[in-house]
Amino acid sequence: MDRFDAMQAFARVVETGSFTKAADTLQISRTSVTQQVQYLEARLRVTLLNRTTRKVNVTADGAAYYERVIKLLAELDDAETSLSNAAVLPRGRLRVDVPSPFARMMLIPALPAFHAKYPDIQLEMGVSDRMVDIIGERVDCVVRGGELTDLSLMARRVGELTMGVYAAPSYLEKAGSPSHPEALSAPPHYLVGFRSVRAGIASSCVLHRGGQRVQAQGRYIVSVDDGNACLAAGVAGLGVVCLPDYIAQGHLARGELVRLFEDWDIAPMPMYIAFPPNRHVSAKLRVFIDWVVEVMAF
Repeated sequence: MDRFDAMQAFARVVETGSFTKAADTLQISRTSVTQQVQYLEARLRVTLLNRTTRKVNVTADGAAYYERVIKLLAELDDAETSLSNAAVLPRGRLRVDVPSPFARMMLIPALPAFHAKYPDIQLEMGVSDRMVDIIGERVDCVVRGGELTDLSLMARRVGELTMGVYAAPSYLEKAGSPSHPEALSAPPHYLVGFRSVRAGIASSCVLHRGGQRVQAQGRYIVSVDDGNACLAAGVAGLGVVCLPDYIAQGHLARGELVRLFEDWDIAPMPMYIAFPPNRHVSAKLRVFIDWVVEVMAF
């Protein structure tokens, strides 16, 4: 039995907390994963994992071994990459998940340049605002806006997005143009609610001017969990929307949206790339992260 395959299987069981999930992510049978872990335990003459009918817990010896295993697997990956060809470019499949407007308007238009520089990377891009089980779904990283709530993940801040409050001319004709953010909390105004899948609540927009701070909250006709849908609802006149400026700029130029409260400030939205903890950051993931930073700098 290959010892490195067994180490990889053991590491994946620790990360997923399940033999079945580990088998799914490695695309092998649960029996194979079990046999590989048993092989390691027999070789090392220690118990690495405590199994019950409901869960798998790593032992103290297993935890110490896991820390060494992930470093060894990372070094092996680097060695194979460097020795295969001294001048080789990063290669292989990279699975990422990004918010839909960010993919449509920023990343995908810039992809030809990324592909020209790294032609051997196969990018599999999930486009969503949903919660992603990074380990269970075998995703290398996710790009997300806002402060991260899953503190179990490693993350790198890759930039920030400026924000604005917008409404369609058709909406303003019916409801009138609000002179102060507090007006959004009362009739006849509506907001387009954006419901965070991660937080499970509808987000609100906080505006600042001098010493004033107003949290724009109010009634909504529709609440969505997707950035493109939020934009579409705003353009359709269903309410006032708080959006990253890059999403709204084309519609603003065409007169389909009007910017409100230009003398008020909104804190920028931080953008992060998150990936599993204790996982080697491969060369292809490193260049992807650096590329996203470059894209956001424009």
